[in-house]
Amino acid sequence: MKEFWDERYSSTEFVFGKTPNEFLVSQYHRIKLGRVLCLAEGEGRNAVFLAGKGYDVTAVDQSKRGLEKTKALGREFGVEITTIEADLNDFQIESASWDGIISISAHLPPSLRKAIHQQVVSGLNWGGVLILEAYTEKQLEMPGVGGPPAHQKEMFMSLPELKAELTGLNF
Repeated sequence: MKEFWDERYSSTEFVFGKTPNEFLVSQYHRIKLGRVLCLAEGEGRNAVFLAGKGYDVTAVDQSKRGLEKTKALGREFGVEITTIEADLNDFQIESASWDGIISISAHLPPSLRKAIHQQVVSGLNWGGVLILEAYTEKQLEMPGVGGPPAHQKEMFMSLPELKAELTGLNF
């Protein structure tokens, strides 16, 4: 999978653009100013946005090329991003360390997603906020919009699943 993302991010173009995710833009204010962890961050558009708002941002992604673009985008916008190249299978979220954790379109197999979500709950400081945007199976009815392919339905999420996986967080 790492090779797939390194290849996808190999051009000078930003695959998902430089503009941050709209949902994140509408919700980031819920996170108190402090440390934010961006999971599966890719090319850094969300991390750079948050750093520009004054957050201390760490971006994690398995793609070295994506993280190089994250650093370059940060320089373009005059902000510093800490980057960690890691497969989420091997990454450990520090306990009680984050004021915010961002997961935008992190398509993960259920077993990994559940493990990461358990780490998210323990990784947030008291009053910390998770901002998560994911696809549901309804995505399959929307032509021309991204998300996991139909044969990978296990990658879609539902609110009941999320509530079970994120026990301890208020929705």
